[in-house]
Parts: sequence; structure tokens; C-alpha cells
Amino acid sequence: MNREPTAGLFRTAEGGKLLLTRTFRASMEDVWDCITEPERTARWYGPWEGDARPGQTIKVQLIFEEGAPWADLLIERCEPPRRLDLAMVDETATWRLQLSLSESDGTTELRFVQHLDTEEGLAEIGPGWEWYLDKLAAAFHGAPQPAFEEYYPAMKPYFEQLTPQTGEA
Repeated sequence: MNREPTAGLFRTAEGGKLLLTRTFRASMEDVWDCITEPERTARWYGPWEGDARPGQTIKVQLIFEEGAPWADLLIERCEPPRRLDLAMVDETATWRLQLSLSESDGTTELRFVQHLDTEEGLAEIGPGWEWYLDKLAAAFHGAPQPAFEEYYPAMKPYFEQLTPQTGEA
């Protein structure tokens, strides 16, 4: 299957932001549960454990990454069922992520933003987030999971040439 990238890159006063969106014919609460409940996150990203509240760090297992490592995720902000801000530190960088939900007429939009300190590595990072968010949609709808090979390296040229836009992501 040929997947089309959806991400946009924005420059703001705070720095770069990679924005991806997905829509669901479902309530905001149901989508929120899919991105926050460990049994459901295990289907598309990985299970987690710990005290999930602002200011606390949870451990998430990245079961779809090589070696299925565990990572620490700091919950910076949590406003159910609308917004979740996270920070994950690994050997390469600090990943600052924001997930926000809005609902209208039975459709929920998920806006996923990665705050970027640099655009270096975007050609590898972008396809990965496209894949994870499509895995989320597949898990949510009970559909087959997409293969990573459909995203990388196929989407790499798109992200290498992604032109930053000015505005709010």
C-alpha cells in the first residue's frame, strides 16, 4: 500500500513544530482512552506503568522499537479528555510532545505536535510518527496494523523537502 505523508512543519516564536492530525468518528472520550489507557496504548505504541498525573514520570515500553526498550515519560500537562503534554528523554534528544483533541458533530480530531529543538533527523522522525498515528487509527478501528516499511524509507524524501510554514501549529 502506498501511504501519503500528512505532516506539516511550522516555525513559531517558540521554535519548530511538527504537526500531524488524525480524525476519528468517535467521541473525544473514546479517543482519549485510546491514547491514555495502558491496555489500549499497548496495541499501537506500548504499555505503560506508573502514577499517571501531571508532574509524575511513567515508564512506557516501546514494544515496536528494536529491543522493546522502556523509556521514562514525564507528564507535563494532563487535561482529560482534551490535552496531554509529555516529555521523553532518550540518548539522542528530549522529545516534547503535545496531543490535543477536539470534537465536532461526532468526529474527534487528534492534533499531535512534536516541539523541535532542531530539524535534524526529521526525515527519520516524521515517517515514524506517521506510522505510529496510523497504528493508533488501526488499533482504534480494529483494522490490520500497517507495516513500517510502508512509511520508511518511502516517506523520507517528503520530510527531507518539508518546507516550514510560519504560523501556529
